[in-house]
Amino acid sequence: MDVDVSRIHMLIKALNEQAQDRPLISQVMKNSGLKQEDIAPPATVYSAHGEALFVRYACDALDDITFGARSGLLVSSSSSLTAYISKYSRDLRQAMENAGRFHKFIDPAIVFSLRVSGNFASLEADWKDPSFARYHRRTEFLMFAALARMRTLTQSKIYPIEIRFQHEIGHHEAIYQKIDGFPVVFGAEKMEIVLPLSALDIGIPTYDPSLRAHLLDYGERLLAESQSTKNMVRAQVEGLITRSMPGHVIPAEEAAARLGMSPRTLTRRLQSEGTGYREVVEDLRCDLAQTFIKNGMTLSEISYSLGYADQAAFSNAFKRWTGQAPSTFKKRVSHPINVSKR
Repeated sequence: MDVDVSRIHMLIKALNEQAQDRPLISQVMKNSGLKQEDIAPPATVYSAHGEALFVRYACDALDDITFGARSGLLVSSSSSLTAYISKYSRDLRQAMENAGRFHKFIDPAIVFSLRVSGNFASLEADWKDPSFARYHRRTEFLMFAALARMRTLTQSKIYPIEIRFQHEIGHHEAIYQKIDGFPVVFGAEKMEIVLPLSALDIGIPTYDPSLRAHLLDYGERLLAESQSTKNMVRAQVEGLITRSMPGHVIPAEEAAARLGMSPRTLTRRLQSEGTGYREVVEDLRCDLAQTFIKNGMTLSEISYSLGYADQAAFSNAFKRWTGQAPSTFKKRVSHPINVSKR
């Protein structure tokens, strides 16, 4: 699954401006598996998973959990069909509706939809590929980037009522509030950007109805021609496990039933992808555990969230995965965020 290569170039530039340390940047690229030749011309796309890892390791290297969110606010342009359709739309409402229809051309892992209710509007996000839900720093990058695009399109400094995330962030929540002066909520039911209803009527200065109509026709043809690819079974299983948390991890039999297949078929399908149900669970738990620790959650909270009976069981599992106790890992990564770096 690929995204526009310009995004990784922008992230590298943001890291370079903040770090000003070539060895550090090289280490982030190495950790995330990024090679210069992967993004050099004539490359036009880059792996979405690779992008997610780059954001994660950049946050680690900078000791700044907000790097992804702040980098998202730097996004100003895109050469995608979806971006051009939005550029020639009448107002923000029309642009957000277009984003929901054609966002797969920007990032096929996530889908946006506009919801209007009472006195507010919401741009809701959901995962088309549930395996990306584990990448919290990239999720923050995408949501803040969506706000940045609204501002660029309207040439207006739009302030949301809130940006909401489903994942937890521990004691770091206050830091996110300071990024741009609006509330950022974690542990919410949905991922969404909540806006005042009046924001939908903000006009787009580059509105061109004839160009928009032409691009819409072209976009509809592309949608009709594109093959709808199903997620790998592993990604679907990861999504089911993630949604069953906190406090519970569904067994393989339940996962199979929810996917409309027998346990034997699920086992066979996962084996064809080179894995098994237990391996998927362990890999997801290990990845989320490290992210939760960096997010500032306590070990007891993490134990409960990942479905362990007690903290001792979680600690034993973490040591098996990483070769160190979670408390040791926490001490190594729990450095104070340097706000002055901004």
